[in-house]
Amino acid sequence: MNAPAPPLDGPPATAAAKPRSAVVRDALGVGIAVGLSGFAFGATAAGDGISVPQACVLSLLVFTGASQFALVGALGVGAAPLAAATGAFFLSVRNAFYGLRLSQLLRLPTTVRPLAAQWVIDETTAVTLAQPDTATARLGFTVTGATLYVLWNVTTLLGALGASALGDPAAWGLDAAGPAVFLALLAPMVRVGARERATATVAVVAVLVCVPLLPAGVPILVAALAAPAVLLVRRDRRERGDAR
Repeated sequence: MNAPAPPLDGPPATAAAKPRSAVVRDALGVGIAVGLSGFAFGATAAGDGISVPQACVLSLLVFTGASQFALVGALGVGAAPLAAATGAFFLSVRNAFYGLRLSQLLRLPTTVRPLAAQWVIDETTAVTLAQPDTATARLGFTVTGATLYVLWNVTTLLGALGASALGDPAAWGLDAAGPAVFLALLAPMVRVGARERATATVAVVAVLVCVPLLPAGVPILVAALAAPAVLLVRRDRRERGDAR
């Protein structure tokens, strides 16, 4: 008989077990809510001159909404394909960091990891981190990933085919569903203090300064440097205080 799955590193070891039905319900809710954003992507891609097959291939192979929107948006305003792809790539780099964290939490077999990597995005990461143990984390990751992948690709096709009927995708606000769900799931896990407020302030200022100057996707990477920058400043101040 296998030993019980050890608790995740994030939540406390004493966290109560979460019913599987609750995990499935939450995962389906996230997958369905965010999967509908595929309508907006499909319509946006078609409006920017991307063919229906091209839009569908992007959703099948790239499957990270922010990068897909950045790519078609850049192409739509006349950016060179290489520049557009570079911006989209930079924006998707964060998924690699998610993967490093999730590989420790999910402990998936080596043969499964390349397939699971396709589903490492904001929403699956948020659902996984919200679970109290490895078993429910795997369940949440799988249900969220499968639901979102299928629905995102179906709605991409429908959105691209019915772009004219949908009208302006921005008016729907569907592209904001992903970030909103991600923040809502992680908000209870964040302890706000002086350090967190300073980090958020530095990140916001960095994004506002960099957006007009750098390609799409790069400002968010610059903002990610806010956390180590704040930690270095605080450590330097602490060391100066100790030296006195």
